[in-house]
Amino acid sequence: MSDLILTTFDWVPEAPRGYVRDIRVRWALEETGLPYRVESVPFRDRNAEHFAHQPFGQVPWLTDGDISIFESGAILLHLGERSNALMPADPRGRSDVKEWLFAALNSVEAASLPWSILVFTGERDTTAAWKLFDGFLRVHRLQHMEPVLAGREWLAQTFSVADILMADVLRLIDRLDGLANYPACRDYVARATARPAFAKAYADQMAHFAAADRRAD
Repeated sequence: MSDLILTTFDWVPEAPRGYVRDIRVRWALEETGLPYRVESVPFRDRNAEHFAHQPFGQVPWLTDGDISIFESGAILLHLGERSNALMPADPRGRSDVKEWLFAALNSVEAASLPWSILVFTGERDTTAAWKLFDGFLRVHRLQHMEPVLAGREWLAQTFSVADILMADVLRLIDRLDGLANYPACRDYVARATARPAFAKAYADQMAHFAAADRRAD
């Protein structure tokens, strides 16, 4: 069986390092122990081949034999289905993982993305849009996640691809001080990112972009 190939950018600016979404895939691959290698595409010059694999010109995508998969959630689902390390074998357990995987994407990240864009553009506390998105994220998402995470170690009994995705979504909110009033959410992020596989994935992503800086010198 050939190695899986994770494709990411060759370089990104300082601000998103550690948060580029290939970290979700790196993390999952480290948890599963599946062999893989990393390839790069240019950040500044996105060509037709790039768009053929990822129609929005983003990263990551995963190549598994003759299969090419884009979107981090789809990639994590694929890896979960390949390895019991990230998705249980029983139907009920798999269903629980899948619903939380999609909840992380469609409910929590969908709410946090416009919120984080306003933070990065300096519109925090200054616009009607900020009040709308901040209120929605807190009242309709974080306030509901808090009791869920206060009552369990992981979302679906054992650590899974759903936790990789949810923890990474919440990790960005925490970076921007959005979890200050949600201790269970913060503890969950800390618990997930204390795992050796995350530490390896994070270090590898940072080293990948640092190597690009050295090549440019």
